[in-house]
Amino acid sequence: MPIRHATLHQFKIFNAVARHMSFARAAEELHLTPPALSIQVRQLAEAVGQPLFDQIGKKIYLTPAGAVLTVASQDILDRLEHVAQELAALQGIEKGSLKLATLATAKYFIPRLLGDFCAKHPGIDAALFVGNREALLERLARNQDDLYILGQPPAHMNVTAEPFADNPLVIVARPDHPLMSEEKIDPSRLQDIPFILREPGSGTRLATGEFFGRHGIALKARMEFGSNEAIKQVVASGLGMAVLSASTISAELASGELAVLDVRGFPLERKWYAVYPAGKQLTLTTKAFMEYLFAAAHQIDRLPHAIATPVGRKERKPASGSGSFGIP
Repeated sequence: MPIRHATLHQFKIFNAVARHMSFARAAEELHLTPPALSIQVRQLAEAVGQPLFDQIGKKIYLTPAGAVLTVASQDILDRLEHVAQELAALQGIEKGSLKLATLATAKYFIPRLLGDFCAKHPGIDAALFVGNREALLERLARNQDDLYILGQPPAHMNVTAEPFADNPLVIVARPDHPLMSEEKIDPSRLQDIPFILREPGSGTRLATGEFFGRHGIALKARMEFGSNEAIKQVVASGLGMAVLSASTISAELASGELAVLDVRGFPLERKWYAVYPAGKQLTLTTKAFMEYLFAAAHQIDRLPHAIATPVGRKERKPASGSGSFGIP
């Protein structure tokens, strides 16, 4: 069967297998059974006239022909996506699509903003991926989405990063913690206090390590989690302190489960960024959502509403220029 008889469906399947280097993961992504996926890859190999993968043990590797087809299949799919974007542009943003990927830390406000945007533009087909930093950087490297919401742009990747809102990090503990009644606590006093940390590689973990590293402090890590919800539960149980984004703790501050510690140098001033590969041609829909994102960010309440005053302490005025993209 000549290569010209290969189908777009087969190219899409092959591209997924080549990206994941796994038939099982590609089948999961495409919602196909592994046998059905394997048949399509085998038929494509017959059309090419050469094997596309070598299997050694449990791992698969691209053959020289597979490497050539990987580039070709990506070119074909990219061109089709570009055509779809051009056709959508002729109809304005009301018929476009938007694929958004966001950190789990931003799930407290991004889904709501995306929902509001789609309500204003009901013809838009939107998809949202929520994951940790590692997952987002992997998707960013493969250019799988239109836009990425990150708390810290990757320094090792060629990207465009536009800050759109404040993302202060604060230290939280149970309201009855002995240090809660003190003010302007020196960071050195936290040296031997157990901390509940985010997983290595997360933006919050990186910022936390940089701050305490500058002060010559090695934090006592009691537990590590890849979930803000798990960290909040553990801190509320009294097993340690944590550094978290202020946007994640509004409910716990309001209910009195958690309180913010007054530590010198905190809040750590950070930003939320809209990130995409440098040179990427944004669609009209993506541009419209970014404009909406920037406009919505300026309407969010400022401190101290997102960072509540610790129990038993008079409310302190926020530092000049500080703010939060918190949810009321």
